[in-house]
Amino acid sequence: MAHPHVWSDMRSQLIISDEGLVTGVRVQWTTDKAYARTALDGFTKNAEGNYSAEDMQKLTEENLSALEDYGYFIFFRFNNEKQKIGKAGEGQQIFNPKDGRLTLNFSVPLETPLDPHKGKVTLKIYDPEFFIAFDYVGDKPLLISRPLPAGCSAELSPIPKDTKLEETRLMLSSKDKNWKPSDAEDFGGLFAQPVEVKCAS
Repeated sequence: MAHPHVWSDMRSQLIISDEGLVTGVRVQWTTDKAYARTALDGFTKNAEGNYSAEDMQKLTEENLSALEDYGYFIFFRFNNEKQKIGKAGEGQQIFNPKDGRLTLNFSVPLETPLDPHKGKVTLKIYDPEFFIAFDYVGDKPLLISRPLPAGCSAELSPIPKDTKLEETRLMLSSKDKNWKPSDAEDFGGLFAQPVEVKCAS
């Protein structure tokens, strides 16, 4: 009954245009073995212990179709205002027979590219219902598709320390049951690791 039910190691790549605008993100999610067994139930392994490209493509399409209802768990903000995203593409799924895990790759575009010179760009990836636990990998968790403009930088905030988490919990416990986070952010966003793109004034 308790959440989460799926654990996913995550890596994100910000997509930057030739003009230096943030246009979207490409993600890589490697889920746990138990999830892989469930997701692959009904598919047949080949002689090498893997699955056909057709099966992997079918599973990818099923995954992205289901994820669309949840906005792919991707939340962009510009100067704290939530941004609209488009339909995911470039989907690819890989099964690793050595560790029994699945890795899903896909890209999600922003409807409107964001200029980091005009404000702070923030990206959070998380499941508001905490059915899936997303954790950034230790090795190169954040990638950039091309260099950012001079004076701009992208940074993944560290995992909140126990003291920070406790402060958040105490803050939440002091609020009325009808209280909601500002700027329409849900409770899950309070605990997610943000990626921030900022430029010097």
